[in-house]
Amino acid sequence: MAVQPEGTPCWADAMFSDVEGAKSFYGDVLGWTFGESSSEYGNYTQAYADGKAAAAVVPPMPGQEGQSQWCLYFASPDAAATAAKIRAAGGEVLMEPMQVGDFGTMCLGREPSGAVFGVWQAGTHEGFEAQGVPGGYGWAEVFTREPEKADRFFTTVFPYTAQQMEDDAIDFRLFNVGDDTVLGRMKMTDDFPPEVPSYVNVYFVVPDCDDAVAKATKLGGVLRFGPMSSPFGRFAALTDPQGANFSVIDLGTTEGEVPRTTPV
Repeated sequence: MAVQPEGTPCWADAMFSDVEGAKSFYGDVLGWTFGESSSEYGNYTQAYADGKAAAAVVPPMPGQEGQSQWCLYFASPDAAATAAKIRAAGGEVLMEPMQVGDFGTMCLGREPSGAVFGVWQAGTHEGFEAQGVPGGYGWAEVFTREPEKADRFFTTVFPYTAQQMEDDAIDFRLFNVGDDTVLGRMKMTDDFPPEVPSYVNVYFVVPDCDDAVAKATKLGGVLRFGPMSSPFGRFAALTDPQGANFSVIDLGTTEGEVPRTTPV
């Protein structure tokens, strides 16, 4: 697999205080299997969908214990240059670029409306091997209460072009790298509790959305939205038993017409 173009979502991981519990939950809901934990890299444990790298789970480092959350990484040819762009665009660099063996270089940032994300400059680890298949990465959206800040930031830091969805009911924008749509941005409404900060919502692909929701809720997950059929697939938003938000999507079950978009 070739290294992803700059700004393309390329990897996801999450910190869990109970890693074994996370492995059990996501193993059942998404069908993941797990590799050996790497003690050299903080017991980082890779998840696989049908033998292909899908994501990773890791225990928190001392002092980083908090609510679990998924972190989406965007591809960069130069993590240090991207970190400089993050600062120049009004964001924060939460973790300076750090080389991870020969796997690559990572950094963590926060955009001005509060969503945390990662940057990955690939070395031997080029990111997702499983995409668009059961258990693999499917899609991602930035949920924010301040869309103007987020829109300006992401199009400044990454080489995105943007399109606004023509829908009076929601404020939704799409970001493209070349001809590929790689990221969505949704304005958070009052439906979201005020204490929920801006965040990046990662979708994982499942063969049956309703079945995945049933498994997740039986195992202590909480259904936040859906299941709902859309022109892009049938999806639902969930929170896992340790508080991490994620979504599942069945790409094969679609309904309705794809909304029109306007370049912005």
